[in-house]
Parts: sequence; C-alpha cells; structure tokens
Amino acid sequence: MTTPCHACPLRQNPAFEDFTPQELAFMERFKIGELTIEPGRTILMQGAQSPQFYTVLRGQGLRAKTLEDGRRQVISFVLPGDLVGLQAMVMREMQHSVEASTEVTLCVFDRAGLWDLFSSQPQRAYSLTWLSAVEENFLGETVATLGQRDAVQRIAWALVRLHDRLTQLDLSVDGWVPMPWRQQDLADAMGLSLVHTNKTLARMRAERLAIWQGRRLALPAREMLAELAAVEVEGTQPRPLL
Repeated sequence: MTTPCHACPLRQNPAFEDFTPQELAFMERFKIGELTIEPGRTILMQGAQSPQFYTVLRGQGLRAKTLEDGRRQVISFVLPGDLVGLQAMVMREMQHSVEASTEVTLCVFDRAGLWDLFSSQPQRAYSLTWLSAVEENFLGETVATLGQRDAVQRIAWALVRLHDRLTQLDLSVDGWVPMPWRQQDLADAMGLSLVHTNKTLARMRAERLAIWQGRRLALPAREMLAELAAVEVEGTQPRPLL
C-alpha cells in the first residue's frame, strides 16, 4: 500500500522540514508511486539511465563506485530521507551504483514533473540545491578523512557520523541503532583492508568505545570516540525533504 504524503512518517520527524499545505498538495501529485527493493539488490546501476528519481522512505543502503578492474569504493551510506537517482537526470547516467542493504522502500518521482517543481514550488525546489550542497560537504569531509585521518580515526569518524544520523532519524532503541552493512562495506568506504577494519573494531569493542554486534551499533563512549576522530560538533538544522 502506498504511503500518502500527508501520512509520511518522515514528516513527523523534527529532523526534517515540514511542508506548507500548498507544498504538500503538490507533493501528493508529484509522487507517482512507491518501489520496494529486496536486501542485496541494486536500486540504480552505475552507467544506467533512469527516467525517475527517488526518496528513501524506509530502509538503508549504500552508494558505490566500481573501477574497471573490479575494485569498489563505497561513497556513502544511504538513509531514510536521502535522495537517489538525481545524478542520472543531470549527467544522463549514473556515475555510481546504489544498493539496498536492507529492504528499501522508495518514493518514486518522474523527472518529467521536475520542471513543475521548480516553476510552481521554488522553495521546495531549493531543497535539491540544499541537499546537493550537503552531499558535497560530506564528500569533502570524507576526502579529508581518507587523506588526513589514520585508520582508527577513520573508523571512529564513520561510526560517530552514522550513529548520529540514525539517532536523529529516531532509529535508536536504548542507544542501539541499526547497522545492516558488512564490515567489508565499512572497509571499502574508509579505504582499509577488511583485516585492519576487523581488528580496529575489535579493539574499540574491548575498550567499550563502540560495539557493533549482529546488525546493531552502540557507542557507549560516544564523546570519547568523537574526540578520537576529531569530529566537530554540528548543529541539528532540519533537512529538507522531497
């Protein structure tokens, strides 16, 4: 059953900006359906074109770039509220793949209606610019992490950032957030070997800094981990939602 925009669970979350009544009416028309992707399946393939783009309603995934020799770089992790597929509209094809790590439900938007968004709802269209700027800032921080942080700091940075985002999404239960990704995914994101990643996580667990067990993550000493990673405190400005 398709979730109507007026009943969207993300709109109830203070982590996201709410819609005006006019914007909500437009979004009800702009959304053309929902798509559910099974865990482990590809949502968008690198090199593919797409007549649609999506907002993640539920579930988690990742973005990854595959080189010609088969090596993979995880670019970022995909969470509810994230926009995926817009790149194919601007650059004619996807420059990376998007994969589902859990079952993912997507709100589907037809790119043919994008111009109506810009012409009739400029404030909501500005959300695309905001989201692109946030993504650029995150990628810049990732580059700085890969270039200037050591292996322990890289993993600490990634765990703090993920835990904070998932907590803001109200996905925390008794301090635990869902962590459905593999250690290989984290290793590929941080430019580390799986062995080094595993050893670092084991040490963090032994020191009660971070506990990743099963498909859950807890940070018993979040402040210490953030200090270790040299993570700056960021405000919790509500994010635009499309």
